[in-house]
Order: sequence, then C-alpha cells, then structure tokens
Amino acid sequence: MLDFLAENNLCGQAILRIVSCGNAIIAELLRLSEFIPAVFRLKDRADQQKYGDIIFDFSYFKCEALYLYGVMLLVIDQKIEGEVRERMLVSYYRYSAARSSADSNMDDICKLLRSTGYSCQPGAKRPPSYPESYFQRVPINESFISMVIGRLRSDDIYNQVSAYPLPEHRSTALANQAAMLYVILYFEPSILHTHQAKMREIVDKYFPDNWVISIYMGITVNLADAWEPYKAAKTALNNTLDLSNVREQASRYATVSERVHTQVQQFLKEGYLREEMILDNIPKLLNCLRDCNVAIRWLMLHTADSACDPNNKRLRQIKDQILTDSRYNPKILFHLLLDTAQFEFILKEMFKQMLSEKQAKWEHYKKEGSERMTELADVFSGVKPLTRVEKNENLQAWFREISKQILSLNYDDSTAAGRKTVQLIQALEEVQEFHQLESNLQVCQFLADTRKFLHQMIRTINIKEEVLITMQIVGDLSFAWQLIDSFTSIMQESIRVNPSMVTKLRATFLKLASALDLPLLRINQANSPDLLSVSQYYSGELVSYVRKVLQIIPESMFTSLLKIIKLQTHDIIEVPTRLDKDKLRDYAQLGPRYEVAKLTHAISIFTEGILMMKTTLVGIIKVDPKQLLEDGIRKELVKRVAFALHKGLIFNPRAKPSELMPKLKELGATMDGFHRSFEYIQDYVNIYALKIWQEEVSRIINYNVEQECNNFLRTKIQDWQSMYQSTHIPIPKFTPVDESVTFIGRLCREILRITDPKMTCHIDQLNTWYDMKTHQEVTSSRLFSEIQTTLGTFGLNGLDRLLCFMIVKELQNFLSMFQKIILRDRTVQDTLKTLMNAVSPLKSIVANSNKIYFSAIAKTQKIWTAYLEAIMKVGQMQILRQQIANELNYSCRFDSKHLAAALENLNKALLADIEAHYQDPSLPYPKEDNTLLYEITAYLEAAGIHNPLNKIYITTKRLPYFPIVNFLFLIAQLPKLQYNKNLGMVCRKPADPVDWPPLVLGLLTLLKQFHARYTEQFLALIGQFIRSTVEQCTSQKIPEMPADVVGALLFLEDYVRYTKLPRRVAEAHVPNFIFDEFRTIL
Repeated sequence: MLDFLAENNLCGQAILRIVSCGNAIIAELLRLSEFIPAVFRLKDRADQQKYGDIIFDFSYFKCEALYLYGVMLLVIDQKIEGEVRERMLVSYYRYSAARSSADSNMDDICKLLRSTGYSCQPGAKRPPSYPESYFQRVPINESFISMVIGRLRSDDIYNQVSAYPLPEHRSTALANQAAMLYVILYFEPSILHTHQAKMREIVDKYFPDNWVISIYMGITVNLADAWEPYKAAKTALNNTLDLSNVREQASRYATVSERVHTQVQQFLKEGYLREEMILDNIPKLLNCLRDCNVAIRWLMLHTADSACDPNNKRLRQIKDQILTDSRYNPKILFHLLLDTAQFEFILKEMFKQMLSEKQAKWEHYKKEGSERMTELADVFSGVKPLTRVEKNENLQAWFREISKQILSLNYDDSTAAGRKTVQLIQALEEVQEFHQLESNLQVCQFLADTRKFLHQMIRTINIKEEVLITMQIVGDLSFAWQLIDSFTSIMQESIRVNPSMVTKLRATFLKLASALDLPLLRINQANSPDLLSVSQYYSGELVSYVRKVLQIIPESMFTSLLKIIKLQTHDIIEVPTRLDKDKLRDYAQLGPRYEVAKLTHAISIFTEGILMMKTTLVGIIKVDPKQLLEDGIRKELVKRVAFALHKGLIFNPRAKPSELMPKLKELGATMDGFHRSFEYIQDYVNIYALKIWQEEVSRIINYNVEQECNNFLRTKIQDWQSMYQSTHIPIPKFTPVDESVTFIGRLCREILRITDPKMTCHIDQLNTWYDMKTHQEVTSSRLFSEIQTTLGTFGLNGLDRLLCFMIVKELQNFLSMFQKIILRDRTVQDTLKTLMNAVSPLKSIVANSNKIYFSAIAKTQKIWTAYLEAIMKVGQMQILRQQIANELNYSCRFDSKHLAAALENLNKALLADIEAHYQDPSLPYPKEDNTLLYEITAYLEAAGIHNPLNKIYITTKRLPYFPIVNFLFLIAQLPKLQYNKNLGMVCRKPADPVDWPPLVLGLLTLLKQFHARYTEQFLALIGQFIRSTVEQCTSQKIPEMPADVVGALLFLEDYVRYTKLPRRVAEAHVPNFIFDEFRTIL
C-alpha cells in the first residue's frame, strides 16, 4: 500500500488525488445544503405566487469518478431535493454567461443532477429503479466496476481484521468495506437482482449479524428496506433477518453490554488504572474496549429511528423485537458510551505518556540493573565491606559479565533485547539457588532489585504504538455522527442533574472528533489545499453540536434567573437609607432572601460544571469553556429578550385609547428585571454582564431594524450577510403578525397611527398631540422618554433610522404622483402656464390677484387631496424625528456629558475646516476614501446632534412648475386653517383636517430635496401673493388683514424659525412694515 502511494508512483498519486477530491466535494455538498436560499424551496404561498412562474423546473431545458462518487450522488439527493436542484440550476443557467461558452459542461451537469423523484420526507415512496438508474446517468467502465466489486468481496483491503482478532467482531472489522460494497453494488444492479450465490457470499461475510449500516459520516441505511426490490439481495438477507437470528443478536449484545459496563466502571475507579496494571493487562483492556465499542455500534445503529420507516410493518416488527430482547434503555446505552469514552480517553493519554517516556525509562532501568550487578561484583571482590560475604572471584567475574550483558541490550532491537532480558532473569534466579546466596539478605535484595528492573524493561519494551493505532481503529464513532443527536436530551438532563457530568462528556466529544479521520485521511495524504476547508466544516459542525448540548447550562441558569427576577421585583422590598429599629424585621425578609441565595448558588454550580471541561481541541477548533459559557449565556439572553420584545410590542389598532404607553411600561419593567438580575449574577458566574447586555440588546434591535428596512430595499440584506446576525448566537426570527416584519416596525407604525395628522393636532410649543375632535391629549414627548427607558438609545436610534427609510419611500411616491397628476395632465399644465404668465415678473404686484389666484386653485382642486396627504405624512415623520433627536441629545448630555461635548466640538471643527476649504481650496479636505465624515455622522445621529430638516433624503431631477405648484398648494390649504392666539394656526373644521406643523415641515423637507433656486422662487411667489393681496385690500379700503395673508406670513415666520435662517430671507420678499403690522394685529 505504501509503495502504491509513494510520490514517484504516478498512478497511485492520481487515484489518491481523486479520492481526496471526493471527500472534499462531499463536505462541500453538506455545507452548501445548509445555505440553499429559501426561495428555491417555494415552501410558503407568498414565494410560490411571487417566484413560481420565473423559477422553472427542467422542462425549460428539453436537453439533458467509485464509492465516493456514489456517496456524492446519494448525499445530493438526500440533502438537496431534485426540484430544488433543478430550480437552482435553471437560475444559474439563466444568470450565468458561461452557458454560451462552447466548452461549458452545463448539459452534463443537468443530465446528472436532474430530479430523480426521490424524497427524503417520511412516508415518501421510493421511485422505481432507484438509485441504480440515477447511478447509470454517467456510464462507468463495466469491467472496472466488476474488478472493484471482486476485490471488495474477497479481500480485507484495509487490514482491519488484525485490530479485531475475535471472529464475533468480524462484521465490525469489515464495516467500512461493507459500506463501500453496498454503494458500489448499485453501479452493477444485476448482482442485486439475479446473482444469488454472490449475494449469499456477500451477506455471509459482511452482514451475518447486522443489517443497519453507516455508509458515510453517519448516513445510515437499513438493508431490509434498501434491498427490498432486489430478489437475490432480499433472499440472501432473509437468514440474517430471521426473527430467531434477530433475537439471538439482540440478546447477545444485551449480555455483552451489561458485562463490559461493569468492567469499565471498575477500571474507572480512582487509582485503578496505574502504569503497572496497564502494562500487565494490555490484551485484557483492549478486549474490553473492543466489546464496548462493538456493542455500542450495534445497539445504536439497530435501534435508531432514522433507520426504521414507521410505515413499514416488517421493519417495525424487527425493531420492536430488538428493543424487547436487548432490554434497550437509551439512558443505559448513553452511560455506556460515556464511560467507554472516558476509559478510552484515560487509557490513550496514559499510553501516549508512557510511549513518550519509553526509551528514557528503559535506559534508566538498564542503568540501575547494570549498576546493581557491578556493586555485587565489587562485594564478592572482598574490597567492599559487606557483612559475612567472603571473597569469590568466580562470582565477581560472573556478576561483572551480567552487568556488561545488561549494558549491551539494544533498545532499537526490541525482539532480541526482550529474549535476552528473559534469559538474564532466569540466570539471576539460578545463581541465587546454586550458590546458596539466600542466607545473605543484602545479596538477595540486590538480586531481587535487578530482576525487578529487568522485568520493568520487558514491560517497557512492550509499549508499542500499535496499541494506540488499535485503540484508534476500535474507538471509531463516525457511524454516530448523526445518530448522536438522538441522545442530546439525555445528555442535557444528565448535566442539569449533575453539572460535573461535563467532564465525561468532554471525552465523548473527543471520541466523536476522531470521526474526522475518515474524510481527512486521503485529503491529508494528497497534501490537498482542501484540508483546511473540510476540517473547518466537520470541526464547525461538531463544535455547534457541543454548543447545542451545553446550552442546557445557560438555559437552567436563566430558569433560576427568572425566579430571582420575580423575587427581586415583586417580593423583596428595597431597604431605605434610614430605617426605624422596630421595622427591621419587616425589611429583613429572610425567606425570600434565602430563596435568592439558594438560586444564586445553583447558578454558580452550573458555571463550575462547564468550566471543569478544560480547553479542548475539537478537530481544528479550540473550544474554550469560558468562551462557551459566555456564548451560551449570550444565546439564552438573546432568545429571551428577543421573545419579550416580540410579544411585548403587538398592538390592537382598534384599541381606544392606544395600548402603546401601557405596553411600553410593561415591557420596560420586563427589560429592567432582566437587566437587574443579569447584573446581580455577574460576579457569581465571572462575566461582564453590563457589557454583554449592551452588546446583545443593541445587536437584537439593530438586526430587527435592518430586517424591517429590508422592506424598502430592492437588494435585501440576507441573514448570512448581516453584521448583526451570528451562527453561534442567533437572533430568532418570528412570524410577522401584521404588515411589519419585526417589533420595531410595529412600534413605528403604532406611533404613526396615533399621531396621524388627519386625526390629531400637534401643538409645537407643548410637544404634544391632541385629538382633533375631542381635544383630548393623545401622546407627548413623554412617549420618547418611555421608549428610551424601555429600548435604550439603540431603540430610539433604530426607530429614527426606520423613519428615514419611510420618508425616502414617501418622497419617492410623491415624485411618481407629481409626474402622474400634474406633468401628464394637459388641463393642469395649461392652468399653471396661464398663472405663470400672470405672476411674471415675481417682483411685481399682480393686478386683480384674488380672481387670478382663486381661479387657478379652483381649476386644480382635484390634485390637492393626494398632495396634502403625502406632504403631511412626511411632515409628521419629520416631527417624530425631531422629538427623537431631542430625547437622544438630552439623554446623551445627561448620561455622557463628555461624549456629547467632544462630539459637538469635533463637529464644529470639521464644519469650520470644510467651510475654510471651500473659501480657499488649497486648505485640507477629507478625501473620498476617508470614512471620517461617514463615521462621525453615525455618532452624531446616535447622540441627537443633528437636524432632520436639513437632511437630503433623495436625489432629484428638474421638475417643471415645481415652485408654483407648491405655492398653489399652500394657498389652497390656507382657507382650511385659522389663527388662534394661544395655539397658532389650527384646523378650522375637523371634517376637513389639516395640521399646520406637519404641513410646514412637509413642504420644507420637500423643497430641501431640490435646488435652492426652487425654494427662492417658492418664497418669492408667497411674497408676491402677500403684497398683491395687501395692495388690493388697501385699494378697496378693507381695514383688516385677510386671514390668508396672516397664514402666508405665519408660514414665512415658521419657515425662517425651522430652517434657522436669518429673517432677512423672508424680508427680501415681504416689506418690513407688513411683518411689523401683522404682529401688532395678532
């Protein structure tokens, strides 16, 4: 085998690369099967309606390397269903430019991967001639297949039988070969159908006592079901599946598992497995290991739910027979696996230690034995005084010779050294008897010590690496790669009852990690670059499973934590700073406090359990238990907080009054409870609770904001692209309950609903919304303080971001509407053209202004309803953004005054530098690749140091008639409003609702999106309107200033106030005296 894989053997190297590539492809297929976009599965009705007609099956085309190749095909069909494959291939075909390439192998891929009709769903029928017809889509040389099957039938190609010398373990020794033969037989189905003698030989050799096999990394197959359609195979398997044989095998493994479990428990007793014991009992210990692993394998495979179709009566009957006769108990089997893994781990570690020290110890024993013989020779020389020992030159010379013989033993020639050591021991026993040396105890002691050292040398020379290799082969758990999941609940329950169980589980996880050797062996031999990728995939899967099992610890901690929350928030009264002596007993509350202490102790015990696991290398990934605990706590925190936010922010739109404030208060209490108790336990579990809390809560909110904003994006951010979503600490997704995708969307839409400008009136001076009809307060700026308390800065900031997206959407809709109702309507355009002519030039006064203006308003009346709604929606959202900025800025100044001051100063300095650059371009300015301005903006918005009214939301093009349309719109709304001394401009009739602040801010925002000259023209038109109307009133000797003029002047004043521009901007269009006069009238 080694010659075949030598570097100069081109044939061997080529096949090694093929096999290496096959293992890598299987790993990649398993990885990819977890990342299929949901849209290709067309599972929900919305996807079916939206994409059903554009993601075609193969009807669109009308065209259409052994074991690993077979496994690849089976894995593809199991993990990626036929229809899903077809949709993905068609989508790729239509999207990719490679289809037009002459050397494209698209047709071959389609021919191979088109749907087979197979479904892995429970109860699904198997398609006829499956999988052989699938395997024959790409023909393979028949004589090659025949030679491979012949070799597999006759030889032990991996020499596994040497690791399993007992005949009853033969089928386990050949299990990997059996799996290969199972797959390859589908390439030559005639053997399965008609070759009875061959099938009989195969079953007698490979499947005499087993019928559930693992074909690759835990993919299990029940031969009773798989070979049902093949006559020869089914007939050959009948003896194995005979109920008497099933009963015999089940009873045998029940007896074996009970016997070996008792043995293993004995071996695991403290101090039992010592070095001398191991060296004297290697065969006994290995036999016990073999029996344990064979029994675990058989019982796990033959009792697995995945290997038995519940709809197949015969399979059900066989499984019931096994469960009864093996007295199957999953907990007992799990504990056998746990103890075997622990025993195997200890034995391996001790053996590795002995192997590393082998030569040093052997040399030490050799030196000690030789020195003892030299000292005895000196004793018999008469030179060294030893009580009652006479000089004996013969013995002196003999002992010197023995000393030389011991020194001449060669470590590298272990066989010869072993034989010679045995002869030396016999010689030392004989010299004691023949020369009557027993009478001298000291000489006897020297001889006994030397014999002991020689015995130790024999033991030490027998420490061989072959024992470790045998343990590795015998301890293979790759068959349980998927089956182990069925024991998760038992593992978790065991940990919950006894957290120190984690140390034994560590050995089980390491045993499972040895399964990685199967796919990685050939990849490593071929020096393939796929080694890292495949290692990462399987190691990552295993680490995910370890996390899943150990998640019970954070879950149990949080169960105790909820009780602590309840006790701290409802039962335990806070002790005041000053307290009367007689009330001390009332505040002591010994019962609840004892309960809190008891629960806290339970939490710290769970922590201790996981930290006992030590840092472990699982595959190529290092698992740090402290990190594992922290990740687990984060995961549980995220799960519970996300659920609380989802459940706490569901509103009934028909509720009067709104449920918003009560629900926010309730959720605030829940979040505060989480926060306080989480902070309370941090010292008991040695974590930074406040840091974790802030990181995870911000991640939950930001992720939900991102998902909600996806509604407004053409290219959506998927979970795997999101910087907030994590594989190890996933943020759960909940089914939407209304048009919003997440809780942040529901919160935003509820705020928009209750502050709707058609139903409410916003009083700017009070920052409060009132109901237009009842004049009752609906909500105020307290709402944003409550959101800050409940969701924190992240919540308010997320709400602000979502409102930005909504404003963008509303402005885009407005532009579409402008095109439709104005630029495509001939009548409206003619009216606007006439008006433009009448008011030109804008510095002049319009003669007969009332008639001209109101004629134009009358002719365009039909367009103002939709126009008003769009403007007021934008204005309403801008008011909300202002309120959020105020709350954020207030809390930033209060909680982080240094941050607020630093941000304000940095902002001013940057603006000053930018202004200076525009006056003198030689001065510095941030380059395009400099992210400073972008990053500082995020900080400023989070601290509320920005003005939403100055923001450019959309890019726009030139729009004809835009200033005059907005002017007409404004004067068309003025008659619906009236001035109130206390409240300013208010709606005249609730039946025709117009709210002044949203109207002003909406118009202001809209104009801000266009070139400044549009605003200049718009203000000039208002100024002309005021001057012309005042002129007409003066000439007609009307003493009072008309209401519309008052409204227009108020608009100009509010415009100047909101934009923070100097008053001269308005005075450029309206004379000073009119403003002064207007204020005295008010």
